[in-house]
Amino acid sequence: TMKYIKLALDNLNIKPNSEIKGHVTVNYPGMYDGVVINTLIIGSNKLVVYKSYNDEKISNNVSRLFISRDIMPDNKAKFTAVIEFEPEQSHDVKFRASIIEQHKEVESDQLFAKFSA
Repeated sequence: TMKYIKLALDNLNIKPNSEIKGHVTVNYPGMYDGVVINTLIIGSNKLVVYKSYNDEKISNNVSRLFISRDIMPDNKAKFTAVIEFEPEQSHDVKFRASIIEQHKEVESDQLFAKFSA
């Protein structure tokens, strides 16, 4: 069966200050408002910073990205992000994308990447 939301990254090995590219595909029959992408660097209080979505630059540093359905042609969204610190050890990074409908999360997908110097 098709998942309602699918999250993917171009590369699951993340290096400091290198562009993280990912995309989300929504296959949800309901009227949803958009998707939220959250990221957690496990074992660190540092943040992943989102830089763009669907080729729109993000001016302020956000670590939680909301993408409105209005700007998701074909129910797809792509995004870029970066982790801007040099880790002393490798960290697992959890990416989670959720469909938001009337302020509630209806479905989500997640994946883990590795972050190391």
